[in-house]
Amino acid sequence: MHRRRRTALVLSAAIAAAAPLLAACGNDAHPGAAAVVGGRRITVAQLQSRVDEVRRAQRAAVADETQYQQAVAATGALTRDTLHQMILDRVLDRAARDAGVTVTVREVQTMRDGLEKQAGGAEALRKVWLQQYGVPPQRLDENLRLQVEAQKLAAKLHTDPSRPAFWKALSAASDRLHIDLNPRYGSWDVQKSGADAKTPWLRETAAAGQQAA
Repeated sequence: MHRRRRTALVLSAAIAAAAPLLAACGNDAHPGAAAVVGGRRITVAQLQSRVDEVRRAQRAAVADETQYQQAVAATGALTRDTLHQMILDRVLDRAARDAGVTVTVREVQTMRDGLEKQAGGAEALRKVWLQQYGVPPQRLDENLRLQVEAQKLAAKLHTDPSRPAFWKALSAASDRLHIDLNPRYGSWDVQKSGADAKTPWLRETAAAGQQAA
């Protein structure tokens, strides 16, 4: 009887010792990470910081609480959407790098000048990018760099972002990055995430390609 009890205690201790290892092999393989992309973590804190940037910009852009709450309601899935867009942007970067595509500061400024002219000024452009795409003002140049990058990648592939060839390149880049998404933010599928994303470099570049066709 005592021997059985000792055996049970030993087994209990072994299970307790193994529990952290088992957890590490499950959904919490990267504690504190919202996702791991190409071996680099996007931490929950980094994700929340990006979400907070958008919320602060939305708060500053509206006159009263009702308008702010309407903006929040329109972006109810902001945390999940922001993470998927952060991943998609890294996938684009990888696909562009694999294709030998680079972007200069001058190209980004040229893009910005043209968009400001279309929008009716710098402030109007910042407002459009915030309202339509959830891009806060301090992220505008970074976002425009991605838009230039997408255009140049599409041109290198002799296609546009609405075509299968473009998504084949992004899917291949996504596979090479071995993306590990924390299940609390959904599952990762580069094509589905691209179809759902409110990503300027995707929508605006595709529209430009259709206009040029």
